[in-house]
Amino acid sequence: MSRAKSKQHQDYSHEVRKHRLLWVRLAFAALGTLFLLLGIIGAFLPIMPTTPFLLLATACYARSSRRFYNWLMNQPAFGPLIVEWRTYRSIPWRVKLVAIATMILTFGSSILFFVKDGRLQLALTAFGLAMAIWLYRIPSRDRPDKRKP
Repeated sequence: MSRAKSKQHQDYSHEVRKHRLLWVRLAFAALGTLFLLLGIIGAFLPIMPTTPFLLLATACYARSSRRFYNWLMNQPAFGPLIVEWRTYRSIPWRVKLVAIATMILTFGSSILFFVKDGRLQLALTAFGLAMAIWLYRIPSRDRPDKRKP
């Protein structure tokens, strides 16, 4: 048996509380898909956060579909982030550093090369700095301990 087939997916169906009305379940499924797409876009654009959109998608799928909920929770790219946030209210250290570095690169290039108005440059700088500080302050359970020699 190949590795891909032998990997066990965890069943999160017990966490799903489907709404009793079909049209509400369909609306939740549509919203979940929209939030998932926004989260995927957010993985590449630093102005859009990934984790909040994934959490919203997870919440919507939990009210609409066991299949979509289990699929999202078992995705190697997103599932561990969702579980980490839901369980510990933290973001992995590496994910946080990559997000901040990406924000610096994109905000910096926008400020230097595309935005000419000084006030807008200042506003983008302040916004980017505020986002980076906010993200940095979210706990990371796997952060290397600086006190160790």
